Amino acid sequence: MQKLPAVITRLAQKFEALPGIGPRSAQRLVFYLLHNPQSELEDFADKLLALKKETCLCSKCHQIAESDPCDICTDAGRDRSVMCVVEQPLDLLALERSEKYHGLYHVLHGCIDPLNHVGPDELYLMDLLGRLDGVRELILATNLTMEGEATALYIKQLIEKKGRTDMKVTRIGHGLPIGADIEYADGLTLARALEGRRSLD
Repeated sequence: MQKLPAVITRLAQKFEALPGIGPRSAQRLVFYLLHNPQSELEDFADKLLALKKETCLCSKCHQIAESDPCDICTDAGRDRSVMCVVEQPLDLLALERSEKYHGLYHVLHGCIDPLNHVGPDELYLMDLLGRLDGVRELILATNLTMEGEATALYIKQLIEKKGRTDMKVTRIGHGLPIGADIEYADGLTLARALEGRRSLD
């Protein structure tokens, strides 16, 4: 049986490590790249190398950005009395596409998921508590999954322990189907979800 060249196998294994890419898809990607001109491959490699070098984590909201603090945190036009908590940077981008939200954000970079050994200490939860001065409403826009709901409840309990009775804690409305991820929702669905947010009692 003919074996693939080692360089193809090694690159396919790297693609296979990406989420949603199986062995056959990984091989297809490698062979697709083989058919590209060398200049295209070099440009692809340059952009891949720049990915980490030219981005940073905003020290305030933890969004992936080009500068620290990020454009949203430094935007004087943002409503600083409202903060929206999301699981991932892609969720923030999805909410921005709705063009219905103009407050601040806080990105957790995950959710509480004991089965995968992700606890509160693995998330940017404690940083959130230090950012709540002047915030009158905290919107919990974690995904509508068991883990997302558990994370929202945990945050609400943290706020209650802080004694912040002056701050309203709301949950994103159910314009999103249960079990859906925010990053895949369209702008209209997200707009309705924001408008239909409810108090977390």
